[in-house]
Amino acid sequence: MRIHAEFDQRVLITPDEMEWVPSPLPGVDRRMLDRVGGEVARATSLVRYAPGSYFDPHVHSGGEEFLVIDGVFSDEHGDFPAGTYVRNPIGTSHKPHSESGCTILVKLHQFDPADARQFSLQIDDLDFEESGEPGVEFAWLHEFEGEEVKIVRWAAGSRFPSHVHERGSETFILEGSLTDEHGHYPAGSWERTPPGWTHAPYSENGCLAWTKSGHLVPEKLGRFAT
Repeated sequence: MRIHAEFDQRVLITPDEMEWVPSPLPGVDRRMLDRVGGEVARATSLVRYAPGSYFDPHVHSGGEEFLVIDGVFSDEHGDFPAGTYVRNPIGTSHKPHSESGCTILVKLHQFDPADARQFSLQIDDLDFEESGEPGVEFAWLHEFEGEEVKIVRWAAGSRFPSHVHERGSETFILEGSLTDEHGHYPAGSWERTPPGWTHAPYSENGCLAWTKSGHLVPEKLGRFAT
């Protein structure tokens, strides 16, 4: 299966363009954002657990990172409420479930084997740093060998000057909205841009976004594609 697998092209998916697709397990649905492979795949997805649903125990042969968008995600390691970011490196395992229901943004089979730290953290506990532009600040989620994962917070009316994403970028809008010369991105939108993409974003009403960069260069894609 190949979904938005041309990584040298920009992809934008807004909430009204996404369809939920049933997974092999009852009560667990997915919105497949990009995918290379079958049921075991290099994949980026939104996954929705109905209350009381679960996924079979499995090993992360290519690693897993996810952000809890709403509800509470659980496994044998604990309960992870909305706003929790989790990294499960290659070789870890768990049996996910959700008593109350939840939605997560998850990326599979995209880990560097040397990136072996397993952890979780809460957005509300992060220290935000100034970006250098008024009203735009960010907090680190993870960094490893050129890959950077952040939460970026935009005050209403803030903007960032035109800049280039030299190693590609990926953005999911958690709250509010963001706009640039290429389009408008309401909450729930997902965008993936290739290396060399240029834009000048701003937010009229404020925005909170998850971003990842540095992972879409050819050497990364060739190494971790399924």
